[in-house]
Amino acid sequence: MNATPDSFWSTQRVLLTGHTGFKGSWMTVVLHGLGAAVRGFALPPETSPSMFSALNLHTLCEHVEGDIREPGALTRAVRDFRPTVVIHMAAQALVRRGYREPIATFQTNAMGTANVLEACRELPGLRAVVVVTTDKCYENREWVYPYRENDPLGGHDPYSASKAAAEIVASSYRRSYFHTGETAVATARAGNVVGGGDWSEDRLIVDAVRAFANGQTMTVRNIRAVRPWQHVLEPIGGYLTLARALCEKKHAVSPSFNFGPPAEQVLSVGEVVEAFSKAWGGGAAWKHDPPANAPHEAGLLMLDASLAMRELGWKPRWGFERTMRATAEWYRGFYAKADAAGMLAMTRAQAGEYGLANR
Repeated sequence: MNATPDSFWSTQRVLLTGHTGFKGSWMTVVLHGLGAAVRGFALPPETSPSMFSALNLHTLCEHVEGDIREPGALTRAVRDFRPTVVIHMAAQALVRRGYREPIATFQTNAMGTANVLEACRELPGLRAVVVVTTDKCYENREWVYPYRENDPLGGHDPYSASKAAAEIVASSYRRSYFHTGETAVATARAGNVVGGGDWSEDRLIVDAVRAFANGQTMTVRNIRAVRPWQHVLEPIGGYLTLARALCEKKHAVSPSFNFGPPAEQVLSVGEVVEAFSKAWGGGAAWKHDPPANAPHEAGLLMLDASLAMRELGWKPRWGFERTMRATAEWYRGFYAKADAAGMLAMTRAQAGEYGLANR
C-alpha cells in the first residue's frame, strides 16, 4: 500500500529540499501530518501567490532558505539537522525556462543533485535518500508503450537532459559511495502532476485557473500532447513509500522507480482541459490557438509503474475525475478568499482523504 498512517514517520527526521515549491509544499503538509520532524532547504517561493506563503507553511517545518548550487550552506543545513531521511525535490522544473536558461538548469538539476548527495556522504544516522527526477529523464522516442526504469535516459531539451544527468549523478553516487554503508539511495520518476497550490509558468491547469478565476477564456497551445496526469498526492505517496522501503529493506530495493497513473489517465491536453473546465463549472471556456515557432515539446510520454506496484506495494488511489474535482475545489477555495488556516485545513483534508495523514 501507499505510505501508511502509523508511527513510522513520527520517528523520522526528514531533510526536504525544494520545500517552498508546489510539490514540496504538499510534501511539507503531508510529512507534518504524519508526525515527522522536517527541515526544509530551498530558495524563497518563486511565484506570487505561492502555496508555501499562502498557507504559512514555515510554521510546519524548520525553514532554511538556501541554494543547492552553493554546497557550503547546503552541507551545513543537512549535517546540522542530522536527518534520518533526505528527500531531494529542489529543481529547475520548467521545460521552457530550461530553453531560456540552460546553464542555470544544468547547474541546479545536475550539480545541485551532486551537492545534495555529497552533503549526505558518511552522515551518521542517515538511512535513506530519495532523489526526485521526472518522466522526462527518458530518451523520448514517441513510442506507444510506457517507459520502464531500464529504458535509456536522455533528453531533447535542456530541462529533460539535466534531469537525465541528475539520474546519472545519483547512480554514480549510489554505486561509488552508498553501496556498503547504512544509507540507501534511489531515484523517483513521476509524470505531470496537478493539484491545488501550483502557480508556476507554462502549466496547463495553472493557466486554466488564472483564466477561469478571472472569467476569461483559456488559450491552449498544444491540445494533442499526451501525458500521464495524476494528483500531486499520488507521487508524494510513492516517494514516502520508497523512502520507507529504503529504510527498512535498504539495498534489496531497486535503484529507480516510476510513479504514474493507470492507462486510462494517460490523456491528451485537450481532454484534460475540457475535464477541468467542467469541474470548475460556471461556464468556464477554452480555445485552441497554437503559437508559431514554439520550442519542441514531447508529444507522447507514458510511464510503466508496475515495478513500484510489484516491489513497493504502491498503487494509484484517485481516478481522473476525483483528481480534477479536488484540484478545482482547492483553487475555488483560494480565490473565494479563504484564509491561510482555511486553506491549510482543506489541504490536510485532501491528504487525509487520500490516506496520508495521522493528525
